[in-house]
Amino acid sequence: MAFVIDATLDIEAPAELVWSVITDFPRYGEWNPFLPACETTLKPGDPIDLQVNLFASGPRPQREWMLTHTPGKEFSYSMKPAPLGALRSRRSHTVTPLGPDRCRYESHFEMGGWLQPLVRGLLGSKLEHGFAGMTAGIKSRAELLRK
Repeated sequence: MAFVIDATLDIEAPAELVWSVITDFPRYGEWNPFLPACETTLKPGDPIDLQVNLFASGPRPQREWMLTHTPGKEFSYSMKPAPLGALRSRRSHTVTPLGPDRCRYESHFEMGGWLQPLVRGLLGSKLEHGFAGMTAGIKSRAELLRK
């Protein structure tokens, strides 16, 4: 069974503005406590280089790979699967307009493989806290920029 972290928030800002927040990677350090740095082209197959803040010692680099990108709507990426099906992950961000000045942001993270229970035991609560902080940061940033 996979380890899944889902979050959905309605945001009082246009979908285009929320999209610009989640794709303005050079500014992640201004509002994102979980991923203070990120670089990617968003092109499927290209890398996404992340600085992930899971430990007290500070952010650590992590390289994953872009899977999908629908401009203005969604993008997803995953880690390179570990040998023998030991560990795999997928992360996605989706923005859906709810009207001219409102939208819904959906965050999805899924981890599977036979090492998943160990990783979940060691990092599960930190991942949940990190994704919650990022999701709240997206909402705060977009609503602040809307004003």
